[in-house]
Amino acid sequence: MARAISTRRKVVWTAIAWTLGILIFFPILWTFLTSFKTEAEAIASPPSFLFFDWTTENYAEVQSRSNYFRHFMNSVVISFGSTLLGLIIAIPAAWAMAFSPTKRTKDILMWMLSTKMLPPVGVLVPIYIIFREFGLLDTRTGLVGVLTLINLPIIVWMLYTYFKEIPGEILEAARMDGASLMKEIVYVLTPMAVPGIASTVLLNIILSWNEAFWTLNLTASKAAPLTAFIASYSSPEGLFYAKLSAASTMAIAPIVILGWFSQKQLVRGLTFGAVK
Repeated sequence: MARAISTRRKVVWTAIAWTLGILIFFPILWTFLTSFKTEAEAIASPPSFLFFDWTTENYAEVQSRSNYFRHFMNSVVISFGSTLLGLIIAIPAAWAMAFSPTKRTKDILMWMLSTKMLPPVGVLVPIYIIFREFGLLDTRTGLVGVLTLINLPIIVWMLYTYFKEIPGEILEAARMDGASLMKEIVYVLTPMAVPGIASTVLLNIILSWNEAFWTLNLTASKAAPLTAFIASYSSPEGLFYAKLSAASTMAIAPIVILGWFSQKQLVRGLTFGAVK
């Protein structure tokens, strides 16, 4: 029997949750508001929150100075491309580790996770040289490849966790009915793990969309995504906070909207198998 929760406790925890949510969201809100200020109001002290002369000149300046659509399309291709390629590699790998483990499976999983602890700058020079020699600098193909490799450990780990929650007897029944390995993965395993796969896809898209280190170091103009678009408004002359905020708002708006409409699916996938 579930333990009853008092109304007072519900109110307290709700207030705490809202407070934490507002604190986390406040930087995004402040960036949005700053994008409608003049440069003088953006650096004014004390700062104004809502009562200032609203203007859209920063967005007009950003649009006239940069090709937003080109950067946006680069981000879309790079994020979705690396996610799709990562899934193609990770689903069979996670299936093998979840349903046909060996004595080295846990060691491999820990090794994959340990690669995320390596500072990116530690491998920048060799990767840059490889990209230069193979003509991958400032290309979407190169960024798709490197972001796939960077996020692959996370994809494999998440899918492995979800697959472990699926009863092996279901796959055994499919084999007894004559299903091949490919059909078992495509028609039995994948549909059952849709919530987990969906949350993995969303998380990987967000990680790829927000990746700045590799996109700034391996691109110049042709394949530059929205992270490079934001960085272009930081110049040696100084930081133009209003225009930088406008560029940041335009860059994060698509992923914020995607996260907002996908939050139920994301929460469902991240808690997949947590309650039995």
